[in-house]
Amino acid sequence: MASSSNVDPRDEPVAVIGAGVAGLITAHTLLRDGFTNVQVLTRDPEVGGVWAPSRIYEGLYSNSVYGEYRLSPLKLPPPAKGPFLDRPSGKELSAYFQAFSRQYLDGKIQFNKAVQRIRRHQSGKGWSVEVQDTKDGSSETREYARIVLCTGGCSAPKMPEQLNREAAAVAGFKGPVIHTGEFASKIHEVLEAVPPGDGPDAPSVIVVGGGKSAQDMCAFLANKGRKVTLVCHNLDWFLASPITLPEFIRKSRFLSIFSPHIHLRTTLERFLHTTWIGAFLVRFIWYALVQAAFSAAKVPAGSPLRNVVTPYWSVRANDEGVPQPNGFLSLAVAGKIDVMTPAHVARYGEDGHSVVLADGRSIRADALVLGTGYKSSWEAIFDKKDLDELGLGPQPANPDAPYHWDYTTLKNPPPLHPDGKRWSSSIYRGIVPAKNIMRRDLAVNGTGISMNNGYTAEVAAHWISSYFLRDPMRLPGSTEEALAEAEKEATWLKQRHPQSATALNPSYTAFLTFLCWPQYTDDLLEDMGLSVLRSGGNAVTWPFKVIDLDEIKNLKQERDARRAAIAAGIIS
Repeated sequence: MASSSNVDPRDEPVAVIGAGVAGLITAHTLLRDGFTNVQVLTRDPEVGGVWAPSRIYEGLYSNSVYGEYRLSPLKLPPPAKGPFLDRPSGKELSAYFQAFSRQYLDGKIQFNKAVQRIRRHQSGKGWSVEVQDTKDGSSETREYARIVLCTGGCSAPKMPEQLNREAAAVAGFKGPVIHTGEFASKIHEVLEAVPPGDGPDAPSVIVVGGGKSAQDMCAFLANKGRKVTLVCHNLDWFLASPITLPEFIRKSRFLSIFSPHIHLRTTLERFLHTTWIGAFLVRFIWYALVQAAFSAAKVPAGSPLRNVVTPYWSVRANDEGVPQPNGFLSLAVAGKIDVMTPAHVARYGEDGHSVVLADGRSIRADALVLGTGYKSSWEAIFDKKDLDELGLGPQPANPDAPYHWDYTTLKNPPPLHPDGKRWSSSIYRGIVPAKNIMRRDLAVNGTGISMNNGYTAEVAAHWISSYFLRDPMRLPGSTEEALAEAEKEATWLKQRHPQSATALNPSYTAFLTFLCWPQYTDDLLEDMGLSVLRSGGNAVTWPFKVIDLDEIKNLKQERDARRAAIAAGIIS
């Protein structure tokens, strides 16, 4: 269906592609705003995205504290008693999203519908979407006036060419090769190929990668009695403490104020990031966080577990809470998981039961698990030409971009990632491709790494709905202005997180909110003309006030009231 500016956008069909946390709250928000034809398309047989039942396995726990995956319309049940007291299990999160879909999106989600291709409608307005039924293989082309991409960045596994299954077959490798994204469905292959055992001659699983998924796989296998070795360039840095951190530290703005944002809204943030005394305090806090984490996890000096990414500059982080005996860190410290870092797996060995490291060493491998990241989920559903024209793909970087932030806390950064020198993202606010901003018919949600996925996705969903409804908002007035703003944001991300190649997987890292998610969501609220710093507090207490989803549960009513006030001429 070709969209027309003369038609109420609420009467035109909208496709929300993806049924994870971002897709669910986006669809719910659009429906509450009066959009009458909202269809959620997912290739999966159930909702939940990375927390769908088919991706859950025994012992999987969230990297976020209890409540940070919640959405305001539905409370989370009290946490079940488990080894990670302040971390919801995969089963708990999966059940929560199932309950949310039943209560708020009954009949709106179309399962087993894999989007094959999205193209601009031949009329130049709206979209043509090729959809395949994964059960019977039938295909059809549908037409939508608007699309929201909520496919995320963890649905298209990336396997290095020298280690993928084709390379394994050519080398005669005899064990299974799987990606961490397939772990739940292929656990049995690994467990059957590698029986329990220990010692130098015991069958072994090699896990490649230093991120949370790789660490989780190692812990699972070690707890099943398997010999397992983690091989990586470096590991994620982590937060950990001997006791559960109080909410006024972990669920407030306290940590966020020690991470600079693209603009500094408060006097305290300006003091911390633009004065030498403030910079000293920021560096001390970060040093203390890292040392406290090593101490809580009992990681000894000289341990390979200390070979982590530079904490302040990187978004590769895990929140371990109180380290548990059956968790990755405790198992590695106890010697039940071997950790080889810095190291790099270069190829398969010639004997069919080994891999060869870049330094020439050979280690036994009876199964290989690749925690090597993901590709953009958009590459499979858009032609490259369309990705480039829409601005969804990586864009050539401008080395002469006229932006720089002279923060004292950004002095002496690590080198810029090589791909950061070549590529930039041009997705405004991490939500709208700048090249397409004036059309108001395409948006994305769930693209940024956030420490609070629920809150961030929900505010973004309201922003998207306002954008589709053509509400008065703070937006660039032209494509050129949007491109300039997107370039400014991309330049900021490179200065703030120089080690992250943000443009290479824009469906996951279009905008890295990370610890600054409260500041980022304040920007979105301000775009909509709504109040910010909602947790309250005075000049002293505001950084410690707990951020709760209830403070945004009435965003629809606030947006409706503002729209009515503008129509009545009460405000401009």
